[in-house]
Amino acid sequence: TKDGKEGVKAAESKREQFRRYLEKSGVLDTITSVLVQLYEENDKPDNALDFIKLQLNGPGPDPVDSEALRMELADLQQKCNLLMGENKELRNRLMQYEPQRDAGPPQ
Repeated sequence: TKDGKEGVKAAESKREQFRRYLEKSGVLDTITSVLVQLYEENDKPDNALDFIKLQLNGPGPDPVDSEALRMELADLQQKCNLLMGENKELRNRLMQYEPQRDAGPPQ
């Protein structure tokens, strides 16, 4: 039937689009590279899946993620410094109204 052929073509088209997406994003190359590494291992690991997971984790976070984290860290450090300054100022103001507790009894 005509509808059946169109459904198959649509499914093939979706698969092809997905394959191109994986190829464009580097997923296929990365997976292929990891599988080649596993194939070329002289001493095959007991758990191939753990080996693959370890290889896919890579050396660290994505550089884009690292930059975003650096920016967030700088922002939070600035906020922390502002709050520390405000805290110090409020403590000094409070000391004007309360005697110092650790100074001992007045003489």
